[in-house]
Amino acid sequence: MRLGTLVKPLLVVTMLAGGVANAAPSAQQVLAASPVDDIVARYPAMMSQGIREGVKQSGQVPPMVAETLGNIVSSSFRAEDIERRIVTELDENLSDAQLTAVRDWYETPVARKISEAEIAASAPDSWQDVRARAPALNKQYQGTERARMFDRFDRASRATESAVDTSIAVQLGMATAMAALSTDSVHYEKLRQRIEGQRSMLRGVMEQQVYDSYLYTYRNISNQELDLYLDFLESDAGSAFSRVVTSSIQQAITEPVESIGKQMSRFLSPESPGGQ
Repeated sequence: MRLGTLVKPLLVVTMLAGGVANAAPSAQQVLAASPVDDIVARYPAMMSQGIREGVKQSGQVPPMVAETLGNIVSSSFRAEDIERRIVTELDENLSDAQLTAVRDWYETPVARKISEAEIAASAPDSWQDVRARAPALNKQYQGTERARMFDRFDRASRATESAVDTSIAVQLGMATAMAALSTDSVHYEKLRQRIEGQRSMLRGVMEQQVYDSYLYTYRNISNQELDLYLDFLESDAGSAFSRVVTSSIQQAITEPVESIGKQMSRFLSPESPGGQ
């Protein structure tokens, strides 16, 4: 075989290998590099626990009923479905350059350290620790640079804004489902207005909860490391990634709410075996 017949295939293989090495990462690869997939995996348990605690605190139903409602919520959310939605939205909304920039950030030592902290803080049972340590952490960081950095973090991450919008959407979805049992449309309209009227108050509550979580989650992250993280969140690629992930998760949470509400209303209906 002549040398030329070997050279061409080798050149082609070399070019292909180089193309693969320099290709932009897929949305799935970017998600895997970030902490988002690990956190999303805990969403069904987080949602279920939130419903359980909220219903129990209301005192309107027995604890056993609250547990059942929590199970309904848990079975209505699938982490795989949420992750699939995020991947689809990232594919559609982020350019190759943006995906590459996000992947590159999450492969840095600082990003890995921050990701580990965020994953640890997302455990369903961590919120009890967040609340328990909130007074001490608020006092410790009062008037410090860490406290001043919160506004920048909240704007870049859209944490409070997303929490308020999601909470309002969930409450309205539940109200819509519950109202289906009644012909009293005026009652529902008043309920809707009351929920919307709580937005300002709810924002204050949510902002404090986000601040408590912020102090807790990043307590072992230095200001210099946090500053690098905020630079990423404020960058073109980081902002686009955060916006798409937040929007996808919010939609994935709120869309099944009406169905969940209908299941709850059937369960709580006096005519149903579960409501007796």
